[in-house]
Amino acid sequence: MIRATDVKGQYPWKEPAVDTVVLDFDDRHRRRMAMTGTRGLEFLLDLENAVALRGGDALVLEDGRLIEVVAAPEPLIEIRGSDPTHLVRVAWHLGNRHLPTQIVGKGLRIRRDHVIEDMVRGLGARVIAIEAPFDPEGGAYAAVVETHDHGHHGHDHGAHDHAGHDHSKHEPAAAHVHDEHCGHDHGHDHHGHSHAHDHK
Repeated sequence: MIRATDVKGQYPWKEPAVDTVVLDFDDRHRRRMAMTGTRGLEFLLDLENAVALRGGDALVLEDGRLIEVVAAPEPLIEIRGSDPTHLVRVAWHLGNRHLPTQIVGKGLRIRRDHVIEDMVRGLGARVIAIEAPFDPEGGAYAAVVETHDHGHHGHDHGAHDHAGHDHSKHEPAAAHVHDEHCGHDHGHDHHGHSHAHDHK
């Protein structure tokens, strides 16, 4: 099985990607794992160290071909405070519990957790159930995906051509909000696009 042994950071790459993997937050922080792309290409992620992948990164195969990483939508909650000070107070409580947290606009996003949701409501904040890619703050000790210099720094990101494929078929759009009227089964699996298997 061909291996992916390196990572290119978000869209500094000009080469077309030959396949795509759609991964949730957990599967975007691995060192070694078998994967199958949306087009059926099977490969082994085999990095020297685990790195925090983000949507738009590319995995580099041994033969130089690229696999695009897309962040999968996940069940999250978005937390809104009455004012910035209130939101900072809520953020302090989340950080005190070492919860991965994403900062977005005027709110915070965390994974669904009924205990934490009750705590946040108890602090007077509003809780909104959504589905969206989860990209939390890395923290002081997070691994960083370095951007490698391959002579593409003059590349226009807005004109990037991802192998001519249609991103609307696999790239998450705006967050999808759920409430008691949405009629969706919140227990569905978001991994229909790609398969990931841990190697012990």
